[in-house]
This record gives sequence, C-alpha cells and structure tokens, in this order.
Amino acid sequence: MLLALVALTLTACGDSSGETSGADFSTPKHISPSAFHADAAQSSNGASIDTSCVNAGYVGAAAASQQRLKFLVTSGQATYSYDLPQDGAAIICPLTFGDGVYQFRVMQNTSGDNYVELLSATASVALSSEWAPFTVPNVYCNYTDTSACVKKARELTKGAQNQGDAVKDICQWVVDNVSYDNDKASKLKQATGYVPNPDKTLTSKKGICFDYASLGAAMLRSVGIPTKIVTGYVSPDQIYHAWIMVYIDGTWKSAQFSVDRNTWSRVDLTFAASGDNKNVGDGKEYTDRYVY
Repeated sequence: MLLALVALTLTACGDSSGETSGADFSTPKHISPSAFHADAAQSSNGASIDTSCVNAGYVGAAAASQQRLKFLVTSGQATYSYDLPQDGAAIICPLTFGDGVYQFRVMQNTSGDNYVELLSATASVALSSEWAPFTVPNVYCNYTDTSACVKKARELTKGAQNQGDAVKDICQWVVDNVSYDNDKASKLKQATGYVPNPDKTLTSKKGICFDYASLGAAMLRSVGIPTKIVTGYVSPDQIYHAWIMVYIDGTWKSAQFSVDRNTWSRVDLTFAASGDNKNVGDGKEYTDRYVY
C-alpha cells in the first residue's frame, strides 16, 4: 500500500490548474482528540502509562525524575524510542506498527547509555482503522482544537469541494509561506530529541524539515486527512530528512505533484519550498526509517 513517490517541485512549469477529485469534503468543526488519562493509567516508581486509547491509535506516558527518561514502544522486533520529559509532563505516541501485542516501557538513565526500567505495560491492539494513528495529535504533531495551525487549516479549506482540494490548499500554503531555516539546521545537526511545534512554525514562518512535516501533518490531520510524518534518508548523500505521506480517497493532479487514489503518497514540503540544498537532498530517492 505504500509508497507512491511523487514529483515535488512546486515551481515547475506547465498546467497549474490543479484539477482535484476525491471524497466530498466539509471542514470538521472539531478535531479527533488525543489525551493522557491519568485516572486510567498504570503507575509505579513515579512513572505512568495510559493504554486506555490504544485502539484509537495512541498510548500515553509520563514520569518525573532527575535523570534522563525514555519511553519505548515495541511490537514484534520493532521498537521506537521517545524522549520523555523529566517534569512529569505526558506525551502521546502513535501506534504505527498496526494491530498486535505491544509492550511499553518507561526507562530511566543510570549512567552513559545504561537505563533501568521504571514501569512496563502490555496491550493487545486492534486499531479502529488502519488510519487511526495518523488522524490524531501526537508528540511530533501536537495541536488542539484551539491551535493557530488548526484555525489556519480551517480557513484555507473552507472552500474545498473534495479532499484533493483540501490537501492542495494546505500544502500550497505551507510551501509558499514557510522558508527553510539553514541556521537552525546547522545548530541542530548533531542534536537529538528535537520536538517540532506546529504553531511556532506557523508564527515564525520558517523551520527545518521536521518543522515542515509537523506543521503540514497537524493542519491536514485537523481537517480529517490521514497524514504520516516520516523520517529517513534522501538521495544523493543519504541525508537524514523528514516528509509527510497523505492518504485521500481520490486523486488530484497538477504540474507540481500528484496524490494518487487509495494509496499513501509522498509529499516533501521542505524540498518543494526550498529546492535541492545540502540539508534537504535532491527529492528523488527516499528511504523510510520511522513513521509517526
């Protein structure tokens, strides 16, 4: 079902009429929420794990410690690791491995790369739909019904006739209004644990690839378009990068890029906005690593 690679040069010449199609669209009045439910969570050693919404596509975790914390999400042989705030603030993490048995672990750093388990939990996940993890907010795509990026998405899509219109209107706005922040990219090049903020990107109108992906995903999800944030590598030098994948029941095509019927289609907003550069790659060959 993955991956329809799309052409991504939004400054390309040719027909830019952007004919669209897809399911009829009406801007949602309320978003699909995600939240940490402390009253439903399992707790021990200052850590909590909330598995009450796993079938909705996400799990929550929180802990307080003077030491660095990580939250591990495992299914089968695959594990995703998330930095967990030390002040007890909760994070929401997507269940991107599909149906099955998951293990969740809160880990506390002891020294170097060594960690000790504070709390673990397991859950059998039967997703309400395969798109469930990609239609709600999470730690890397954080927004609420009152977020500025949600307000902007609703404004942009109020005239959309179908899902294709909505995707086009949002993506085109991000490409036209957000510029690539080379200084920020240089500062974060060797950093780990960066968490984008869609509203901050909307306000500053600049960011790195993760910011583009997070903002695009937040805006699209908030109007009901299933959207994945993907991190991985892009040619020619295997640059670590982030982009989005969108799924719509329909097709829209333009000279810039196309989204194909009933499949996930890759949309690299960073490349579309800034073109080939040392931090973005050439937009030709992608290798997925993590999906959020």
